[in-house]
Amino acid sequence: MGLFKDAETFDTMLGGFFLRVAETPEVADKLLDSKLTIRFIYSDPEVVLFIDCSGDRVEVRSGDTDTKAEVEMTMSADIAHKFWFGKVNLTAALTRGQMKAKGPVPKILKLLPAIKPTYTMYPAYLEEKGYGEYNIY
Repeated sequence: MGLFKDAETFDTMLGGFFLRVAETPEVADKLLDSKLTIRFIYSDPEVVLFIDCSGDRVEVRSGDTDTKAEVEMTMSADIAHKFWFGKVNLTAALTRGQMKAKGPVPKILKLLPAIKPTYTMYPAYLEEKGYGEYNIY
């Protein structure tokens, strides 16, 4: 069993964080420039989050398995959680199979500098929203 005991907690926590990122112009503007649609498929617990950067604002949709995504990222919830602390190197995780990507990997890698500010936003978000027990990295 992973760090997260139920899908609802992880979905609400990470989905809420993505919404916070979507409201942060410093990051959201760069995501919108990418025009990417990304589906994150998490395991242990099973959660799906769809991030749509193709319009004029970043949209976050929980459970959207129907909309076509340009990129699909698959990983455990624990790896995703650790990633948002800046503790997982995306390239290394892809090489090791900790994360799997379908779609244009270079476009994903190109977003890394854009999301760098989120590594400090994530722990602050966890504390603010009452998820302090998950603030472990």
